[in-house]
Parts: sequence; structure tokens; C-alpha cells
Amino acid sequence: MKFIDKIKRNKLLYFLGVLIVGIFIVLIVRFTYAYLALNVNEARGDVTLNSDETDKLDFVVGDPLSIDATPTTLPENGENLVDTTTAKATLLANSTNDTAEYSYWVYFTISNNTFVYSDGSTPEIILTVTDPTGNPVTNIDGLTYGTFNGVAGFDVTTANGVFAVASDYAITSSSSTIATEQTWNFTLTYLNQSYDQSANYGNSMTTEIKMQKEKNKVVFADYITSQVYTGVDGENDLYYHDGVGTYTNADQEAGDNSYRYSGANPNNYVCFGSDEDSCPYNNLYRIIGLFENDSNNTYNVKLIKNDYTTVEELGTNGDYITTYYTAQTTDGVSYENDYYKGKNDLSMIGTYCWDCKWQEPNWSISNFNIVNLNTNFINTFSMNWQNKIYDYNWPWHGWLNGSFGDLKVSDVYYEEIITTSAFGSFYNAKIGLMYVSDYGYATIPENWMAFLYNYNNSEIRDNNWMFMGLMEYTLTPDIDFGDNWIHLIASNGKVSGYYPYDNIQYYGTAIRPTFYLNSDVAYISGTGTKTDPYRIA
Repeated sequence: MKFIDKIKRNKLLYFLGVLIVGIFIVLIVRFTYAYLALNVNEARGDVTLNSDETDKLDFVVGDPLSIDATPTTLPENGENLVDTTTAKATLLANSTNDTAEYSYWVYFTISNNTFVYSDGSTPEIILTVTDPTGNPVTNIDGLTYGTFNGVAGFDVTTANGVFAVASDYAITSSSSTIATEQTWNFTLTYLNQSYDQSANYGNSMTTEIKMQKEKNKVVFADYITSQVYTGVDGENDLYYHDGVGTYTNADQEAGDNSYRYSGANPNNYVCFGSDEDSCPYNNLYRIIGLFENDSNNTYNVKLIKNDYTTVEELGTNGDYITTYYTAQTTDGVSYENDYYKGKNDLSMIGTYCWDCKWQEPNWSISNFNIVNLNTNFINTFSMNWQNKIYDYNWPWHGWLNGSFGDLKVSDVYYEEIITTSAFGSFYNAKIGLMYVSDYGYATIPENWMAFLYNYNNSEIRDNNWMFMGLMEYTLTPDIDFGDNWIHLIASNGKVSGYYPYDNIQYYGTAIRPTFYLNSDVAYISGTGTKTDPYRIA
């Protein structure tokens, strides 16, 4: 206390003491603010702080582009209908370094597009983009660039999807007071053509421009439905099963709003379970189709293994029978297969019971299902890949009135999926097998009127990408008057019911696991060919 009183009596010491305390308080407050600001910035990635050590990158997007084609806005012999907007990126460096460098992505999205080519083929709606340097953008994946009726740009008349305008575009700043600005200009032009364009009166499209710091993650299913499916059934070997197609035998569709690949060899390859630059052969899968998920109005991509599964993948426990497949004979007749299209060593392809208990087939208690598929096989993938597989409720009950070989594929689908589901025989699991209808719809539509036991016809078999040439299981039993049969794809391509024990004793049965991807799995790259399969995030 005496020391404090002495300071109070000495004006110089008192002034210095107050000054020191004040400086200390300011430092504490500044330190505390900086600490709290740091935590806020980490919690909210979209928060930009104006502090000495923070750069400021902002995006400002103008109004969406829109086209309203009417007799008034698009009069005969009148002017083109034009709408413009901009998207701007600004970067301000922090005052400590006075330098900053970032990159960003620009996307143009078209959805709910109901426009058509009025004359059947001539482009009518053109998207023109200029970059921040004033140069035209002439390359956008998925869109065609050209000069149409005097207007240079991209034909978007019937386009749908997400299109990358700029990828990893660089922006730099060398000032903390004057921001760097980069402006992108977008123009949508509806060409006023000399022919009747009234077919587009009342039609519309929804557009959106996005600027963001990270690459856009495109949902895989959305990529297939918007970039691969063109709106014309059969292009890219993809068919939309809404039941109203215009091609041969469209009335035989599943009618479930699925998108299914059909034909001899569509580009539907996916690399699953590996990030290697060159996809290992046993990690190649193929897309059966995309199927609506009624619970959230999205689509799940359904995959099947490209080639038959080896014993190493399925294991020798569960309902395992034997490791060899070739050169088996019955009554002196060789059943070595001449149709096999894969390249695995046949001696390593395992044969398994569908359900070795030899009672009425029951997928829910089958050791092949529980042990070989949903324990051994799925554990060949890391947890990261397992988490991409959807837990699906597989209907599996079968049909009570004979073999599906006696039906056309549309009837098979109805009995196998719709009627069978009414029995309530479902099994929830990640891994399953193909359905008979999956196989039936994999041939071209011209063959959908054939009975499935006639799928051994070379014209049908050679135009069915799912045919692989060895006898293999489907998920569907053939519960015909108490016989415990299973529907199989025969080595010559036909579908029929077989008594599992006799089939395994004489021929062996190969396996191709099948599963659905989660609806939010993202597309990274690839064109779907065998050498450039689709890659998912």
C-alpha cells in the first residue's frame, strides 16, 4: 500500500503506471478478438473477416437468365430475344502481405428445360460467355460451340445439366485497398428464325450461375440422367422406362421411370473399390441402370461386377462348393464353356449354393447371402468404399406359377418386383444378385417381346451386354408347386428354373455380385468405356 501511495504522490510514476495498464488492456482485448475471430472463421467457411491477416474473396452473381418466347416477344421477322447477366469475383489481399492468390470455379446450370427444336434440328437458343479478359469462351464440355444465324455461342436449345464454364480459374491481388475484379458476361439469345417457332411458345428453362471456391461435386446419377441420357431413347444405349417411348416395343418397358442400359456393349463401366490410375480388372463394374428411390425422390445407380467373382473374393466358407469350373463332364459330355466372355482364370471362379439347406429357398437365411456376399465379399473393400453402397431392401420371393423363361421381360418385371413385393419377402443388405428382369432388359428393345428361354438365340444373346457365358444365379427363386428351384442364366443365355443341387453337381454356378450406390455419390471423371471407366468421389 505504501508503494502504491508513493506512486500516487509522484505524478510522473502515476502517469506511466496508467499508460502501462492501458496498453496491457488493449493488447489483451486485441488478442482476445483475434482469437474469437479465428474460431468464427473456422466455424463458418463463408464468413470473410476484414482483419490484418485475412484475404477477402467475394462472388456476386446477377439475375438468372430467362427466355419467354411468345408471339409478342418473338414476332415474325422481328429481332432476336436477348437476356444478359454477369457474375463477378473480387479479391482483396490482406494488409500484412498485400498479396493473395486463389482459384475458383464457374458453373452454368440448366434444368427443367422444355424447349425443343421447332423444325426438328436447327439451334434456337444460344448461350454466349465472355471471360474476364473479354475473350469468348469457346469450349464447355457437353455443349456444342458454333455460329448460329450470326450469333456465336453454345447451342442450349434442349440442354439440361451442370456445365463447367471455368475450372480452377486464377485470381490474384497485390493490394489491400483496391480489389481485383473479374467479371464474366453471360448472354442467352433466342434466335428469331424465318420458320414457325410457335412450338416453343409457353416453354421455359431454369438457369443458374454458380461461382465457388471448390470444384462442384456432380451427383453421379444426375450426371448420367443429364449428360449421358440425351432425351432420345437409345442414344448412348440408355433407355428411360416411363412406358411412353417412341421406339420399337416401348410398350414392353418396365414403366418404373428407371434408366437402363441395353445393347451389345454400352459405355457403362465404373471403377469401384480402387483409386489407381489404371483401374484393376477385378474392380471393373457395369451400370445396370438407375432406379428411383421413393423415399427421397432421387436415383440409385445399380452396378454389377463386370466378370465373375473369384474364390479369393467370396471365400471357402458359407455355401461354398468348389473352386473349379471347367472341363466338368456328365455321362461323357463335356460342359466346358465356349461362350465365356471374361478373362479370369476359370479354375479360380468359385461355385456356391444359392441356399445349401435344400429346403424351400430362403434368401434371408442363405449362408451364401449372409457369409459369402455380405461378409466376405463386401470386406474386400475398405470402409470408405463400403460406405458408398446403399442398404437396399431386396424383394426376393419368386413366382408361384412356373419358370420365368415362359414369359416376356415386361411380365417378368411385374411378377418379380411388383407382385413379389406384395408377399413382403424382403431382405435388407448391401450386396445382392441381378434380377431376371435386369438381364432381360439388357438386350435391345427389339428383343423384349421374346420369351426368356429363347434368349439363347444368338441375335438376342449377342446384343445383351449382361450375358457373360457361364451359368450364374439370379436373386429370384422359382417356387413352382413346391419345387425348390432357382432362376439361372444358362451358359447359352437362356433363362430357366433349375434345381440347385443337380445344377451344382454337374455344372457349377458362377456369381456376379450386384449392389446399389448411395444417391449422393459424386461423379469425378471418365467416359464409361472399359479403358476410361467412370470414377466416383
